[in-house]
Amino acid sequence: MTSITIHKTINSKLACKVSLLLLLLSLTMQTAARGKREFRGAWIQCVNGQFQGMGTETMQQTLTYQLDELKKDGANAIIFQVRPECDALYESPYEPWSRFLTDKQGTPPQPYWDPLQWMITECHKRGMELHAWINPFRAKTKVTKELARNHIAMRRPDLVFPYDGLYILDPAKEENRTYICQIAADITRRYDIDGLHIDDYFYPYPAEGCVIPDENEFRTDSQGFTDIGDWRRNNVNIFIRQLHDTIRNIKPWVKFGVSPFGIYRNKKSDPMHGSDTNGLQNYDQLYADVILWVNNGWIDYCVPQLYWEIGHKAADYTTLMQWWNHYAANRPLFIGEDVERTVKNADPNYPQQHQMAAKYYQHDMLPNINGTVLWYAKAAVDNIGNYGTLLRTNYWRTPALQPLMPFIDSTTPGMVSKLKPVWTSDGYMLFWQEPSYTSWRNKAVKYVVYQFDIKEPINTDDPTHIVGITDNPWFLLPYNNGKTKYMYVVTALNRLSNEGAPAKKKIKL
Repeated sequence: MTSITIHKTINSKLACKVSLLLLLLSLTMQTAARGKREFRGAWIQCVNGQFQGMGTETMQQTLTYQLDELKKDGANAIIFQVRPECDALYESPYEPWSRFLTDKQGTPPQPYWDPLQWMITECHKRGMELHAWINPFRAKTKVTKELARNHIAMRRPDLVFPYDGLYILDPAKEENRTYICQIAADITRRYDIDGLHIDDYFYPYPAEGCVIPDENEFRTDSQGFTDIGDWRRNNVNIFIRQLHDTIRNIKPWVKFGVSPFGIYRNKKSDPMHGSDTNGLQNYDQLYADVILWVNNGWIDYCVPQLYWEIGHKAADYTTLMQWWNHYAANRPLFIGEDVERTVKNADPNYPQQHQMAAKYYQHDMLPNINGTVLWYAKAAVDNIGNYGTLLRTNYWRTPALQPLMPFIDSTTPGMVSKLKPVWTSDGYMLFWQEPSYTSWRNKAVKYVVYQFDIKEPINTDDPTHIVGITDNPWFLLPYNNGKTKYMYVVTALNRLSNEGAPAKKKIKL
């Protein structure tokens, strides 16, 4: 080996060490900089068949394990698919039981249970929100071969159209829009959900050789539109506003969220406002004017599916992050992250590692990004590429409350009272009394427990001091020998995670 080669090798090793140090510094800064409020969600889908024919006990065990692991990872919200094809993973008076639950559409689970109700209970026990996820217009997936007698496509075939092996509830028909809102109203009214969530299935994704069969309908009733694309977009716009109003009129605190495809419009379609990308477009192919919904306040949060990697030729992740940060700032913005693709692709600047660090760094640098939703939950639970471990040890290490939504409500609950530590058969417990309330706006539904050293200034904006988020008016204290004094602080949260004033108690542990 020549001296020049040795010198290059030393420099290369030094550069690697410097890069590693910079990376570690970046990770440390990210952890320290993470705020107290962040949406940390995960999609649990059924349409991939992961629960199909599993049986009640096994499915409950599987979901329990997933929820426990996601809780350890730091998740605070679950988006659970309950209506993939005009069917139900809950007890519906309108639609048949899903085959993705029981293996045969229309057949109830045995032993009987209600997965949506069960998930609400289990998520709330863990301090997580539960958002019920419905696919509004898709009436049949490609793989479904048999429909139950009470399925909408069997009862009213005039309301659906076929497309590439799918059945689609025609968005142009007012009866369909009202029907979907009826389903959403039933779920919202009967279940204690925190959110109602829809994804990116409006008009169907384009398929080669397939044409949406609505030309005659457009000619018959164009509603004043001369372009069929504008007419289709208006049909979806009417539906989105109607669904928003339906939910708000029943339970104002239930959040309405949409998870659109990751590209709104390409620059070649819209030179002024499009992103520098080259792919399918919400506006032009799915007829979903998402930014209009954001700006008009017809949705409460937006989760664009940015499933691509940094450096993707047609849809670069960084380009799209910056685009959504700029154009979708009028409502809370969370990013849909593909776990598998993130860990499969190398960081362009640090080829020895995957892209998780770089992506979360971008989250922190963009002011309008308020959270993340993982596609999909099982990938994080399975810890692919160490993703789950990195969440719980770094990015989601400290607890987080939900982002504020003052456009729904900004009222805070009162202060808890009668803080008192008591020895019980279950250990040393801190008890308190729920604050009085006059309506849902100032009713406490959860509590945050903080711990501070006795001489430490009390700063409830620092999430590192949160030791518990619970829906119970008590907390198990970590008693040691009774010689060290701490200051405990408890605050109340209402339905929208607005936080009340702190109540304090000195306790020896």
